[in-house]
Amino acid sequence: MKYLSYIVSSVYLLFFGLSLVISHGIQWICLKLGGQKWHNWSVNLMQFTLMRCQNLLGTRYTLKNPHELNSNQPIIIVSNHQSMNDISPMIWLFKKHFPKFISKKELGKGIPGISFNLRHGGAALIDRNDPKQAITEIIRFAKYIHENNYSAVIFPEGTRSKNGVPRPFKRKGLDVLFKYIPNAQIVPVTINNSWKTTKYGKFPYGLGAHITVEAHKPLLLSDFPKDKRDELLEHIEKVITEHIVID
Repeated sequence: MKYLSYIVSSVYLLFFGLSLVISHGIQWICLKLGGQKWHNWSVNLMQFTLMRCQNLLGTRYTLKNPHELNSNQPIIIVSNHQSMNDISPMIWLFKKHFPKFISKKELGKGIPGISFNLRHGGAALIDRNDPKQAITEIIRFAKYIHENNYSAVIFPEGTRSKNGVPRPFKRKGLDVLFKYIPNAQIVPVTINNSWKTTKYGKFPYGLGAHITVEAHKPLLLSDFPKDKRDELLEHIEKVITEHIVID
């Protein structure tokens, strides 16, 4: 199977790269002509295209969100993290709410389409080696989400799980988001099998993964006073991790 992966992955990379370059141009045009609103929709289009590219690898998706979310209220999406291929299905599942990400600053340059979106789409670009910069940037990001009623995506593990087994959640970033987005809807999300697309490393890609993204029952941050936040964080982590399937 791995030998076949080299061939299929090469074809995938051709279409993937072409999609990013075209998306870069579309995003630039939309941002210039229609501002942030048009740019948001162009980003959704990019995610749909990148998911179709993943289909070349035999990747299938099951996306579940049976819950109604208020578009006039900001959202904090809390999820486990398995690979970069978590991003497109996550954005597509919550496309009406224009998810924005907390990302390492290195991704803000050098990648057509993706870097453009991170720089111009409202993401937080943090320096993992500079805690002061990271906190300041997350505060700015939280205020932006609050003011525009967008959705913020945070992966509290801090880094990707290479085998699907979740890492302990780090709470500092969540604490900052909770402080500056007091009226947030909180949506725990569980991602499964995304790690299988990168099980061989950066190349070749794993074939035939069935990625599932499942949104759990939303919670209102306002229902949890500050002295109950530890219980809230424990509940979020438990809901997410107990739905992770390792095989």
